[in-house]
Formats: sequence, C-alpha cells, structure tokens
Amino acid sequence: MSGSVEQIKAQSGRLRGELLKSLADPVTGALRESDQTVIKYHGSYQQDDRDQREARRLAKLEPDYSFMIRTRTPGGVITPTQWLGLDQIARDYATRGLRITSRQALQFHGVIKTELKPTIAAINRSLMDTLAACGDVNRNVAVAVNPQQSALHAQVYAAAAALSERLLPSTRAYYEIWLDEEQVAGSGSEADEIYGERYLPRKFKIGFAVPPVNDVDVYTQDLGFIAIASESQLLGFNVTVGGGMGATHNDPETFPRLADDLGFITPDQLQAVAIAVVGTQRDFGNRAVRKRARLKYTIEDRGLEWFKDEVERRSSVKLAPAKAVRFETSGDSFGWSQSDSGLWNVGLRIVAGRIEDVGTQRRQSALRVVANLLQQSEPGAHTPQFRLTPNQNLLIANVTADQRAQIDQIWLDHGLNSDAKNVVLLHAMACVSLPSCGLAMAEAERYLPEFAEHLEQLRQRAGLQDTPLQLRISGCPNGCSRPYASEIALVGKAPGRYNLMLGGDHLGGRLNVLYRENLDQAQILATLEPLLQQFAEQRESNERFGDFLLRKELIRGKNRIPAQLLPDTYKESA
Repeated sequence: MSGSVEQIKAQSGRLRGELLKSLADPVTGALRESDQTVIKYHGSYQQDDRDQREARRLAKLEPDYSFMIRTRTPGGVITPTQWLGLDQIARDYATRGLRITSRQALQFHGVIKTELKPTIAAINRSLMDTLAACGDVNRNVAVAVNPQQSALHAQVYAAAAALSERLLPSTRAYYEIWLDEEQVAGSGSEADEIYGERYLPRKFKIGFAVPPVNDVDVYTQDLGFIAIASESQLLGFNVTVGGGMGATHNDPETFPRLADDLGFITPDQLQAVAIAVVGTQRDFGNRAVRKRARLKYTIEDRGLEWFKDEVERRSSVKLAPAKAVRFETSGDSFGWSQSDSGLWNVGLRIVAGRIEDVGTQRRQSALRVVANLLQQSEPGAHTPQFRLTPNQNLLIANVTADQRAQIDQIWLDHGLNSDAKNVVLLHAMACVSLPSCGLAMAEAERYLPEFAEHLEQLRQRAGLQDTPLQLRISGCPNGCSRPYASEIALVGKAPGRYNLMLGGDHLGGRLNVLYRENLDQAQILATLEPLLQQFAEQRESNERFGDFLLRKELIRGKNRIPAQLLPDTYKESA
C-alpha cells in the first residue's frame, strides 16, 4: 500500500493497513511508510529523538524511533482509578511522565514499537481508548472545565461525550490489532455512514464553551458549541464553524481563522447538526491540496450562507439566530473554589502540561497519592474527578472538605506549592515541539520557562504588576498551542528564531498579527520592551495589552466575531 494520503486512507481496509506486519518487523523500530499514516487514526504518531538524529546518522544508525500515544478523553474527564492506571502506563512504557494537551487529552511519549501494543491494551484496561485521537477524523472533543457550575457542566459534558462516541469511525480494526479480537464478517469493509472510505480531508476539532469562560477557545475550533443556559439549565447552543490555527510560513493561501456564528440550536438538534457539518466538509473539503483541506478553507471558498444552507438541508434543522453571549475570561482558575453542589475543586498549574518528577518537585508522584486518596471515596457519596483543561492545566473536582486538607498536605509533602512567582508563566502555553515533534522548527515546551522569565521581568520593569500578559509559544506554524489567538505569541521559524505575533484578544475573540519576522530572543525582548512601557503609560482602566495595541493602531487586525464580544473601547472602529 502506497501513494498519497487519500489513496492510503481508501486502501487501508478500514484503518488496518499493514500494521500487523509493520509491528512484527524486527529489523527496524519504524513502521512502513503508509502505516505511519494509518496509525494516526489509532491515536499514535511515529517520531524520533531529534536531539540524537545527527549523531545517529554519523554512526550509520537509523533514527531513534519511538511513538507518541494520545488518549481520547472527551472533556478531559478522568476518574481517580483511571488516573492511577494511566500513571502506571507512563512509568512502565513512556518517558517524561504524562503530558496534558491543549485538547484535554493525555500524551505518552517515547513508547518503542515493541511496546505499542501492550501500552494501548493497558489504556483500554483503564476503560479508555486512543481511537480517533489523531488522523483525518473528529479528534478529542474539548469541553469547558466549568468547576463551579457542576450541574451545567454535567449536562454539557454528557452532550459532548455522546457526540464523541457518535463521531467515532466505524471499524473493528482498533480492537483486532491492539486487543486481539477475532475478525468478524465484514472486517476490512465496514460501512461508515459518517466518514465514507476516505474519511475527512483533514483533521476536525470540536469544542464546547460555557460562558462566561472561553477556556476551549471556541472560535479556534472547526465546529463550536457555545452553551446557552438559564440558572444552570441548558437551553441550547450557539453553533460556530470554520475556526482553525494551522498555517504555512510565507504561504498566503494558508492562514489561521476564527469561526463564524452559524445560529442557535436546541440540545436535541445537536447531533444532527454536527453530523451535517462533518458530512458537508467530507464531501466539499479540498482533497487535492492537503494544506487547504481544513473546514475553514471550505467556508472561506464557498461562503458561510452556502455552508449554512447545506447544513440545514442535510440536518433538516432550521437554525435560529445566535443568542447574545459574553465571555469574561479564557484562562483557568487556580487554587480552591466551591461548586454549586457544595463540593470543592482545586486548579493546579501544570507548565506546558508536563507531569513528571523533577528534582525535589515530584508532581507525578503527588498526583498518584491524590488519586489513591480519592479512589477510596465511598461509592455514591460524591464523584471526584481529574479534569484536564484546554490550557494544559489540571482541575481536581468534587472533593470533600476533609480531602481538601489532605490534598494541600500532599502537595507540600512533594515539594510543591501554589504560589505564583511568575505571572506570565502562570497562564502561558506551549506545544511539545523539539525533540520529539517532526514538524518543529524551534523549541517551545523546553523554551517556555526561560522566555516567560524574561517577559515577566519586562512586565515588572514596566510597572505592570496588576496586569497579566497572555503568552503562547509554538515550535512551528501549525499552531497546536493556539498561538494566533494570543496577546503575545512566538511561532517557530528556525532554531532559536521566531515570528513575533501581537494583538490577540485575551478572550479568544481576535487573531493576532505578524509584528516582526524571524527574530532571536534578544530582538524579541528589545521589540517588546518599549511596547510594554508605552502600554503601562497610556493604557485605559482594566485594558489588556492586545486591546491596547489595537486601539492605538500599533497593529491592525481583522475580527470575525459578533460585536457584543468586542471590548467597548474599540467596538465601533472594529
């Protein structure tokens, strides 16, 4: 099996490919080339250690191949028992602990080929899976964490989890390859009414937001659902379509885009509309030019009204006008808060989503002890949860007052505390990037603490102690850390060099723009320092940095979202 991605998908035997042969090949740590595409649909990417690539080439050795495995965890909700299982998997098979993604999944890095099958089987024993966590299908569904309004969160989460199940590809391949289930009649030719034989033209992302918090960056999603509620009762959803972060450097045919409002639906209409959106993209997305294959380009090329008409025809749902919404934050809350149920939640900062023991700070071990504590809760008394956030942090939800005190002590016992000395780092994001990502052009996760420290120093020197700055770093223009929707972003261009993007709305309602290109660290800091000083001297009350840059016309952006989401200071001019 060979050829283009479209050919590989069509010839894959419903995502089987030749994976069994590739896995059994003892000569190499890699998969056959076509199977490197197929395995993505099973939740894994083949990678190699780029830190070692040149040395191994000179030693005439093949690259140090390993695999990233990603869970499918709608809304990032994990039970304490599941957490313990995943923690054990990370210690048995992976390197560098666990990693929370910007889509509320967990990633395992450094899994070698011979341990792929036992790793995925172990994830299944934890009552989770990795099916469709990657590939040209609907990816992990993101859901607002919403710690205080537990009743509303339960309703929105249930709708999201049900949609995640409905949009899984119809194939037995996952269970046959990884779980040793026997082939049944029709294996390899299963009918898939949603995806067809070639699946989607590119990846597809769905997010559920719950105002006033936009932690999922709903306008960056291919398909977004904004919950409309009254006193914790879910009334329906505003539907948004056409968001996406990916781009290619110096290619004007590719660009990040924020989603458009499509209309309002009731909860019972959600699945029909979602399937219609996916089906429209399946049939009209650009399969000839892969970099132009996302839904955002389909809408850009054909128009929103055409797309809405097609969705209404396919779903038999007439969308009502979108309801007014207003977001007040896109960030996570840290420390303890109380739900409307009376139970407690604690938000924990996880820098770049990496959970591991480093020196005296034993974060992975601490969370293992917490999970053991919460696992002992009496069944039916309450339902403690680990909730992965779309900002790469962790919320431990639904714990009692007694457990709260014990968790605080566990944190201290493991060399951890919640005091935020670096405000920039507290809300920053970064993709994995080097050494494992094959697309990375520059550092991101490993560079984040260093750059955030420099930016924090600039912030304090400017006298901005009461004003946070939103920072995101991406190792390449694909934008896995959602950099284009940030006030300040670094997008990797080459080793040690980045494009500086400025002026995004901290609520996720405006893209930033390219301010300077191909800068090193010294040039980035020299560019930012006078802007931050000007901001400190000329800002209006409660004004954020991105909004200031737009108001003072230091940047010029393009807004695609309803006027009610714009700050009052520039609502008319935008």
